[in-house]
Amino acid sequence: MVEKLRPYWPASLPTKLNYLHGEKTLYEYLLYYGQHRKNDTAYIYYGTEITWEELLDNVQRLSSYLHKKGVKKGSCVAIYMQNCPQYIITHFAIQQLGGVVVPLNPMYKADELSYFLKEAPIIGIVASDDGYDELMKATSDSLSFIVTTNYQDFLLEEPTLPICPELSLQKLTLSDTDDLLTIIKNETPQQEHTDIDLWNDIGLMVFTSGTTGRPKGAQLTYGNALFKTAASAQANGIGSQDRIMASAPLSHIAGMVMGVNTPVYTGIPCVLFTRFDPIATVDAIEQYKITAWYSIAPMNGAILQLPNISERNLSSLKNNLATSFGLQVTAELAAKWKEVTKGCVLYEAAYGLSETHTCDTFMPKEKIKFGSCGIPIYNTKLRIVHPETGQNQPPGKSGEIVIKSPGVFKGYLNRKEATVETLKNGWVYTGDIGYIDEEGYLYFQGRVKEMIKCSGYSVFPEDVEALLNNHPAIKQSAVIGVPDPIRGETVKAFVVLHDSSTNKLTENDIIRWSKEHMAAYKYPRYVEIIDQLPSTPSGKVLRKLLKDK
Repeated sequence: MVEKLRPYWPASLPTKLNYLHGEKTLYEYLLYYGQHRKNDTAYIYYGTEITWEELLDNVQRLSSYLHKKGVKKGSCVAIYMQNCPQYIITHFAIQQLGGVVVPLNPMYKADELSYFLKEAPIIGIVASDDGYDELMKATSDSLSFIVTTNYQDFLLEEPTLPICPELSLQKLTLSDTDDLLTIIKNETPQQEHTDIDLWNDIGLMVFTSGTTGRPKGAQLTYGNALFKTAASAQANGIGSQDRIMASAPLSHIAGMVMGVNTPVYTGIPCVLFTRFDPIATVDAIEQYKITAWYSIAPMNGAILQLPNISERNLSSLKNNLATSFGLQVTAELAAKWKEVTKGCVLYEAAYGLSETHTCDTFMPKEKIKFGSCGIPIYNTKLRIVHPETGQNQPPGKSGEIVIKSPGVFKGYLNRKEATVETLKNGWVYTGDIGYIDEEGYLYFQGRVKEMIKCSGYSVFPEDVEALLNNHPAIKQSAVIGVPDPIRGETVKAFVVLHDSSTNKLTENDIIRWSKEHMAAYKYPRYVEIIDQLPSTPSGKVLRKLLKDK
């Protein structure tokens, strides 16, 4: 049984979670730094340095505008833009009033936006002006206000880092929206903030497909955000000595924890990128002496491919949490990264999902196990249960991952049946398959619904993908199940080759190699070589789209 585990815990890490400034909202943490660390740098945006005092002032000025527009405790306000200072400002301006932040992926088109505007009681939206056309096609009468902004509004005339194309788009003159920069210039700061019931009031609603179906609004409390940010920072040793970067999308829950919450919780400076660029990232590490970074593994891979990367000075970087999306965080990748950076430790960041505000596990740096997601983070219980019987599984035995912690959400908006199915007695039934080893390390194996049944054997896509990625010619892979009249299902692999191997390897070559390196029931019977795997903006491979190919 799980109770027989001998959980590992790093000797150097406190066993109790300590909140840096007490149990209060992250807006109140921002208020503290804005009043006590006025002139210290909060964010750096392609050379633009924003102090804590300036950030707080901008937040309070936008909050004043939102207050006049009727935003109050429980009001849903959407954010529809890529990473930029305006995103940070909007997030905390909403929460100063007790509102609910609703992040919308800036890649969404009109039909998708229309769905979210109908699904949630969104009364207003703050958007980048490059999304204006899509927004106008989707706009409903329920919106009381629309605020737009341009990425150049917070750029220097001569940025100190290479910029992405979006930052060159000229500002639009719009008559039917209010301009964020004008609001900040003209409004008087809103000094008061709404009293919050930390563990019950909703501060964030993240749309997620959950275990099934169309996106649902997962309702997360102000306390959920505080807990997961504090737990992640303490477990990973991120503190006052650090300077961090944020390039993962802030609209994604993991990017939000690292790019929105962690700087405001710890009071440390953060270099913010609108989106990832390998050259700009390397320049930033050198220029700003970055010490810690949360990345997606393909970002590390892209940097390692840069010409003359070994000649760059990345030695300030000491701590690199990374998520395996498409490219796995392996011992080989970590060794290459350590060599190029002169010592930085690269490891799997965490296991998590939107319904738990992510970061349910962390990887002890003293005892890294590649292929695993680490051990449960502070105040978190994790079980593996049989998908059909619900019985606890022993160490090494696969089953559904279920989680209980102060990060667990309150339920899906207006989706009682889905909430009951997922949230049971405080436990989140994740719909993910995995197992725990005898030291409490979690190994993620895939979605329950993506598990492939071959001749009665359970095949997990991530397992086959990890094995395929051991082939020196394979850059990325994704695996799905396809119908088989004899075996029930059989494995099909979609493979992206390294540039150096293009046209040198056939599908049959890969099948023969797989047969030699995998169990007979597991190796792919079908292989398709493609140029790119379909993925989310955060880099997560979308296997369901491959099923349509």
